[in-house]
Amino acid sequence: MSRKVEEMVLAVCRKHPEGVADTVLESELPDVSVNDRALAINSLLSSMKLQILVNPADPSSHIYKASTTGDTARFKGLTAEDMLVYQCIQAAGNIGIWTRDMKQRTNLQQPKVTKILKALEERLLVKSVKSVQNASRKVYMLYELEPAKELTGGPWFGPDAFDSEFVAVLQETTLSYIKSKGQPSLADIVRFIKETGISKQALQEDDVERIINTLEYDGKIEQIEEDDGDRHYRMMLMRIPESTPLTSIPCGVCPVFSECVEGGKISPATCTYYQDWLEQMELDF
Repeated sequence: MSRKVEEMVLAVCRKHPEGVADTVLESELPDVSVNDRALAINSLLSSMKLQILVNPADPSSHIYKASTTGDTARFKGLTAEDMLVYQCIQAAGNIGIWTRDMKQRTNLQQPKVTKILKALEERLLVKSVKSVQNASRKVYMLYELEPAKELTGGPWFGPDAFDSEFVAVLQETTLSYIKSKGQPSLADIVRFIKETGISKQALQEDDVERIINTLEYDGKIEQIEEDDGDRHYRMMLMRIPESTPLTSIPCGVCPVFSECVEGGKISPATCTYYQDWLEQMELDF
């Protein structure tokens, strides 16, 4: 009887490859008792013929999914709880999930989750990744996934911090190329940067565009439109000065500027910062 029930449960799961909730099994197998169904599910989970997943529609509940031949070999020896943690991590994609959320979604105690994670890491099924948004927090994702840029910070971040030297080298290389070529297109610049092999990571077009944007913001280059419809860049014809005497006037950053009036307790005549600025103006001119 138990073997027959297992086959019936598998048949329902294969009918719903996206996974089925226990309520679906109950409705499609009305003649199978709750006890027999539970025994069949546990047996199938133990033999890796069935997977238990976190329900995407309701993270507090679970669904069952029939395993493929490859899954059976890959997950051989894992318990139902191991698979529950694995599937929880799988559902997080390349954003990853940290242990507190894992604990809440699997209803497992922290020591148990920690033990399972260690086993999954040893089997190269999952890996931990540090988040640039919170250096003290590790998140877990499937071993074969490439972490999202939001997580790692993209190519601009080294193992521990923002790689300002790498960004500076890219900026200088890009600037030199634009200067030598006159008015290269965005595609030209992207191709050149990739061909230089300056980055150990594969830079995408949007990565190179960010570098170009920083040069624009600094007033070193400007974007122009050409007939080909592509964006082209050239050296800024008129450089914007980084500062002028007027941009350094203390009034612009004074916290009591609104209270400063001629003849008042706070006034230009009694402001030492203003007097220092005037003296500096005289020296500069």
